[in-house]
Amino acid sequence: MKVGIIGAGHIAVKMANTLNSMGGTVEAYGVASRDPQKARAFAEKNGVQRAFGSYTALLEDPAVDLAYVAVPHSFHYGVMKSCLEHGKNILCEKPFTINAVQAREILEEARKKKIFAAEAMWSRYLPVRKILENVLASGAIGKPLALTANLCYEGTSRERYFKPELAGGALLDLGVYPLTFALMVLGTAVKTINSRAFMYETGVDAYSFTSLEYPNGAMASIYTSMINGGDKRGMIYGDRGFIEYPNTGNCAAFHVYDNGGSLVSTHYAPKQLTGFEYQVESCRRAIGEGKLEPPELPHAEIIRVMEIMDSIRNIWGMKYPGE
Repeated sequence: MKVGIIGAGHIAVKMANTLNSMGGTVEAYGVASRDPQKARAFAEKNGVQRAFGSYTALLEDPAVDLAYVAVPHSFHYGVMKSCLEHGKNILCEKPFTINAVQAREILEEARKKKIFAAEAMWSRYLPVRKILENVLASGAIGKPLALTANLCYEGTSRERYFKPELAGGALLDLGVYPLTFALMVLGTAVKTINSRAFMYETGVDAYSFTSLEYPNGAMASIYTSMINGGDKRGMIYGDRGFIEYPNTGNCAAFHVYDNGGSLVSTHYAPKQLTGFEYQVESCRRAIGEGKLEPPELPHAEIIRVMEIMDSIRNIWGMKYPGE
């Protein structure tokens, strides 16, 4: 499978390294940037075969089997529309779009045209997710009653985080991880959402607390920040014990405790190349089988995450330009 990378930033570098480490089943075929010189430099430095001086040029190349969209959030929708116009399968970085309206439009068009589309939300594809699901299904902590999930990074050096026109803020860039963690554990049938945010002077969210309530009484509390480092843990509390999940983005190992606080077991994730290999392989396999979505992240769940993030922003009164 030949992959064309759209965008030449730091996340694109990680994808190129991933593709070059996976062996013969996938190939870092091309990279596109609106700056031809940047594309050429990226290709030479990161072992990509071809450099394209525009996104359209890459999409017009019949050799490209999958377009990996790695541009800022506000450009996802437009670039994916162009991918669909050119009949290219899509793997788009998270968040899939800036809102649920855009996500529905892209996914409906992909389904009509029978084009594969996926979101590169890597925590959905990592093997540790299935390990956690199996532990929960075994009843190791009983019925999950509550969950806390955090993800904090000091991101003041990344200018795009603070720009509304690039769909900046902590929620779409970082908050999507602990939110996804909560939904993977407790499900998507959220009944009530409450949230408060501190808004940066540019009008984007700097940090926030969000609570989710479920019809069965389960609850989740989520903290996200882009102005301070800190906790990245998820904690799952059941009626027979609890689980400590040290990183809601990419967890190397998690720990199961009984109600008395004694360690019962530790579960380790397999060794990774970069962690991105699992989403790439899922796409390769699904495309080969003629599927339009990966089983790890169905289209309905992409839309549901966007709907919840829309609801959170509506509570704050925060809109991006053009919404």
